[in-house]
Amino acid sequence: MTTRDLGRLAESVKRHRMQQYPSRDAAAEAAGITRNTWKRVETGDEVRESTYAKIDTALGWAIGSCILITAGGNPVLADNGPIEGAPTVPISGEDARRAVFEAARTTLPDAPIGELDAFSDELVEILRRLGSVRDGD
Repeated sequence: MTTRDLGRLAESVKRHRMQQYPSRDAAAEAAGITRNTWKRVETGDEVRESTYAKIDTALGWAIGSCILITAGGNPVLADNGPIEGAPTVPISGEDARRAVFEAARTTLPDAPIGELDAFSDELVEILRRLGSVRDGD
């Protein structure tokens, strides 16, 4: 199993929180967690996976971005809109999942397969909600 870089995550969360919220209290409230739990993340302490997902949402990131950061990646914006040059016709869910998984595996070769799977599934679901992936595929 790969060691998570919680210090890297702490720096990223704090930097983005300071850009979006007037205080740690405001960010914690937006995430639906306590101020102390948010502080734990910003000081590099381990928290529950569900807490990372709440922080992702509060910062406008796709679910799984906090985990991606700990593995050396960058956050993915949850509502980034269509990517310039991307196909305008929705692709199948299976094609999208395969592409996302391969990109994640290439970018983060040391990340556990389970985390890559979870990230791929979440990103495909976001793409489905945005209309880039056909429902039912």
